[in-house]
Amino acid sequence: MTDTPTRLWLIDAGYMFNAQRHVARGYNFDYKKLRTKLEESGPLWRAYYLNSTPNPPADAQNHFHSWLRSAPPHGPKIITKLYELKRVRANRAYCEVCLKKVDVGCPRHADHRIHNQQQKGVDVGIATLALVHRDKYDTLALSSGDGDLLDAIEFLSERGKRLELVVFRYGVSTDLQSRADAIHWIDDFADEVHREAQAEDAQPEDAVDEG
Repeated sequence: MTDTPTRLWLIDAGYMFNAQRHVARGYNFDYKKLRTKLEESGPLWRAYYLNSTPNPPADAQNHFHSWLRSAPPHGPKIITKLYELKRVRANRAYCEVCLKKVDVGCPRHADHRIHNQQQKGVDVGIATLALVHRDKYDTLALSSGDGDLLDAIEFLSERGKRLELVVFRYGVSTDLQSRADAIHWIDDFADEVHREAQAEDAQPEDAVDEG
């Protein structure tokens, strides 16, 4: 380990995509600006973007992933790790009023099959990267709100690693918040990392609902 504290930034793309919607209607952030903002408080050793995408990904997604991997001044130099979206049959759902599971179906035809697309593998990927690279960084900068990462976080904390959350105020597990050494609430500097309209062609939206 070097004398200068280093950080590993791990990004759950599904969380970031969904959470940004709660800043303002139509709001989108810029990954390049966000990396620059994060590096104001210290260098990043490496950054990873993890997401689930259709197979094969759309052309716009491929373009976006290429831009993410590009080094400055063009892109934010973020490694991408992509997982395939899983189709999950959705024939029943829980009703909060009836307090039980009820049948769901297509209103147009009863024989139509209903399914959801769910993100799979991202949480495991984040935990694996955090553990495999633990000798390479002092601080884990995490852009995720998922409490399922708690066991990995506690393991790292017991071995002296710091945790910084780089998150929106929406959808962040309180278990993660209580273990963070610092929290960078993106809402507080949302204007600084806002994606300008003219940059949309270079940064098409790329994420999925977490399901």
